[in-house]
Amino acid sequence: MTDDVFDLLIRAGRLFCADSKPDGPGAVAIRDGRIVAAGADVEGSARRTLEFPTGVLLPGLIDLHAHPAKSGSVFGVEPDEFMLRRGTTTVGSQGDAGADNWQTYHAETIEQSQTRVLLAMNLSRVGESTEAGCLECLDDADVDACVSAIESAGESVWAIAVNVSHNACGESDPREVLQRGLTAAVATGLPLLFGMRRPEDWPLAAQLERLRPGDVVTYCFRREPHCIVSDCRVLPEVREARKRGILFDVGHGASSFDFDVAAEAIADDFPPDTISTDLQRRHVGMLPQHDLPLTMSKLHVVGMTMADVFTAVTHAAATALGRPQLGTLAAGTEADLTVLAWDETIGPLADSSGKSRNGGQWSVLLTVRGGAIVEELRVES
Repeated sequence: MTDDVFDLLIRAGRLFCADSKPDGPGAVAIRDGRIVAAGADVEGSARRTLEFPTGVLLPGLIDLHAHPAKSGSVFGVEPDEFMLRRGTTTVGSQGDAGADNWQTYHAETIEQSQTRVLLAMNLSRVGESTEAGCLECLDDADVDACVSAIESAGESVWAIAVNVSHNACGESDPREVLQRGLTAAVATGLPLLFGMRRPEDWPLAAQLERLRPGDVVTYCFRREPHCIVSDCRVLPEVREARKRGILFDVGHGASSFDFDVAAEAIADDFPPDTISTDLQRRHVGMLPQHDLPLTMSKLHVVGMTMADVFTAVTHAAATALGRPQLGTLAAGTEADLTVLAWDETIGPLADSSGKSRNGGQWSVLLTVRGGAIVEELRVES
């Protein structure tokens, strides 16, 4: 390809896309906010050319489960500051809003963020707006209100957030909560983003058998109060759920990622389908700052290949969201891009319990959202 004038041409030592399949040195050409071409043979004139000979150029990173919120959520963090500037161009909100407050969330967070924010609508009418568990009051698990809100919110909603943990439900019956979530999911045609219950309250097999293909189980690498491995092997009911099309997401959070559990599962050929941060207010000010590249690094040091890690935060995450066009470098798609660099000397990394491992860490060299460089977007805003 020659003699084309692009708005932006980005070259990198490694171009990776699990969808359109380039994996090697190459470039991405952008015009009018969209990808014109991507691959090893992309050439041409551009108004601006950037070179990253040691970087890896990916579709914009997707954090499936976090808490982006400018207001209204007790867990919320400012998405442009803590997500977009750190390589994440699309982020899924895990239940920050429900039927009673989704309109405010849409107006203040979704519409006012440069980050693309998609909502997993909380089954609870109040979302994560109070310090109490969002489903402690069973009446808040209002199926009709949830369905009506989703129908009104349209494309800004990708799933229904149903967390049956004791922290979320209190004394509410987790079986009833899940049933109401499934009823709303069937009515709207959406998947569930599901948080598990401790097995002494409700056997894990009984929970998983209620889920459907496309539903996403998050917090998959916890040690307690639930754990998907035993004696270094993935539980049979967990493996069977994956065979049925249930997806498993990391949801690192403040207490939901254990190095040993992750390493044992990956060694037993059970990597996560998607990698997410569960980034929330408690993470602000941490050193290193909790973000998606840091979480990706932890999965790599416990055994995931770089290619599998990249896939989990691009193509696989976009597919789980029902928006495959967000996780590709295919021509014609919106130009959301992230360039990363790997540094073997950074570490050690820590899990949620404080256990550490050495191995290196990714840092962000460049983020592009809709064809515009993020730091410049920020200056102009």
